Amino acid sequence: MAATVTLGLVQMACSPDPEANTARTLERIEAAANQGAQIICTQELFRTQYFCRTEDTACFALAEAIPGPTTEQLSKLAHQYQVVIVGSLFERRAPGLYHNTAVVLDADGKLLGTYRKMHIPDDPGYYEKFYFTPGDLGFKSYATRYGKIGVLVCWDQWFPEAARLTAASGAQILFYPTAIGWHSSQSEPLNRDQHDAWEVIQRGHSVANGVYVAAVNRVGVEGEMRFWGQSFVSDPLGRMLTRGSAHEEQILLVECALERIEDTRQNWPFWRDRRIDAYGDLQRRFVD
Repeated sequence: MAATVTLGLVQMACSPDPEANTARTLERIEAAANQGAQIICTQELFRTQYFCRTEDTACFALAEAIPGPTTEQLSKLAHQYQVVIVGSLFERRAPGLYHNTAVVLDADGKLLGTYRKMHIPDDPGYYEKFYFTPGDLGFKSYATRYGKIGVLVCWDQWFPEAARLTAASGAQILFYPTAIGWHSSQSEPLNRDQHDAWEVIQRGHSVANGVYVAAVNRVGVEGEMRFWGQSFVSDPLGRMLTRGSAHEEQILLVECALERIEDTRQNWPFWRDRRIDAYGDLQRRFVD
């Protein structure tokens, strides 16, 4: 594995046409690869607009099998450009059984693994429990050609346990394909507070685990939702290496020096000092 790796984050707005969204995403993956990206990540559910804004059984037709047609397209690009691709898809596992799933394609085009979103929200405008069965594959990492990575999805961002367990499996970089934004009725101060909380907790995952974090969010207005973009990468000290626009489509490229992980963990030995013998109550919903 290389001492450094260049990440490519594809931040886009989506139209109602899944095929057009897929084509535009593939074009941007190619562009990122041509600019030197080695691991490229899409935003959450890049093929479609964020359909979970409402509960509608017609939206289940948007799902596909994994492996399936989109996985095949991503695999061909990964092989052609010798890049690792993390893609977020709506998986049809069986009749009536659907997941919010991320696929990891290695640089030879092989489907290295899948991650099914574990934490499923149910809030106004985010009715994901209607569509997605909670993941059953656990938290894990994938040894790609360019480094060991972990993948979590959007709402997983708020749970330090998910980041910890993924990092504990060896991940050097945590990728978070994301679709998060503001409702049109919200005030600007509330918008700022929500965005700041979203960014801070993920930078905290970098610090607590001594890893890189890459969050890839969509932009654009869909119904009453304005997605806030601002995809970013933070290093093992939580420093912001890049942050995208709140409004514009972008390809963000970031070089990550993987030796910083070891350096950071030597000086901030959180892994050494963890009291794993004292954390049993984490398996309880609430400690009375």
